[in-house]
Amino acid sequence: MSETMTAPTQGGTRELSLQGALNLALDELLAEDSKALVLGEDVGTLGGVFRVTSGLAAKHGAGRVFDTPLAESGILGMSIGLAMAGFHPIPEVQFDGFAYPAVNQIVCQLGRMNYRSRGALPMPVTLRVPSFGGIRAPEHHGESLEALFAHVPGLKVVCPADPQQGYSLLKAAARMPDPVIFMEPKSRYWQKGPVLTEAAANDGAASPSAPNLTGARVAREGRHLTLVAWGAMVARCLQVAELAAEDGIDVEVLDLRWLKPIDAEALAASVGKTRRAVVVHEGPRTSGLGAEVAQIITEQCFGTLKAPVERVTGFDVPYPSGDLEDEYIPNIDRILFGIQRVLEYRRG
Repeated sequence: MSETMTAPTQGGTRELSLQGALNLALDELLAEDSKALVLGEDVGTLGGVFRVTSGLAAKHGAGRVFDTPLAESGILGMSIGLAMAGFHPIPEVQFDGFAYPAVNQIVCQLGRMNYRSRGALPMPVTLRVPSFGGIRAPEHHGESLEALFAHVPGLKVVCPADPQQGYSLLKAAARMPDPVIFMEPKSRYWQKGPVLTEAAANDGAASPSAPNLTGARVAREGRHLTLVAWGAMVARCLQVAELAAEDGIDVEVLDLRWLKPIDAEALAASVGKTRRAVVVHEGPRTSGLGAEVAQIITEQCFGTLKAPVERVTGFDVPYPSGDLEDEYIPNIDRILFGIQRVLEYRRG
């Protein structure tokens, strides 16, 4: 049974995993919007590989939550057609590496249809993509495609880091008139945390404040340096910040969340305060999204930076499978070394 039906309520929040939070968000979206549809490989009876859609077909019907053939280009083509007919599709690509066959539909149709039609055909499609590595899966089951998607005009790209962000950002994305690529860090699916639901936020008895859904968020306040990350790397950077604190280094962690559009104001505010920055991501270094983030920081904070922006990233090789992931994904030691390089930088 999905956590949607079992999680207790505490102080206005529910303790859910990221998987459970996404399931709850989809359940509520289907209930509130008769035009919302969930589709993809095995999302119906099985509930998806990661069980994010568990129980939804039984509750909302096979006409609202349904399986598709194993053809990613078909899934996206169908979703685009449904959007043109007035529906609000929420398709799932089973693994990020399976999105490549659908790139033509994503780039040439999903991202362009609103522009091509001068607004007559908006594309309210939220493409859910289980993303990144960390689960020791075979080849093509772990990728880091944010730079590819962010480069496509017409698309928005968002990546939650924890259950609260997963719940809130998925609902925000699905309500937009724009196509959104929703990248879910699959290694964090079973991480649990408090989730303030919309029902609780609208209840006067709820004590926590409703989460902000726009731009980046400060996951940890700090004074000496800013770590910028998204997805699973946010949790890793929070671990690094705790270790750095033992040596008296006060690290701020900025969860970028929206990878397109990027929140330049939040970057400027954080790095303008700390005057040093390290960007951390799983994707390859060359032309990775970290380069764009570093350039924005340089443009916004050039006069106050005490060191060049450092990047700690994956390597310029195909995303490895299984046992090689630990060598590829930025680990605590590599991030700490990046912090050290920035802190020890001296202008010649």
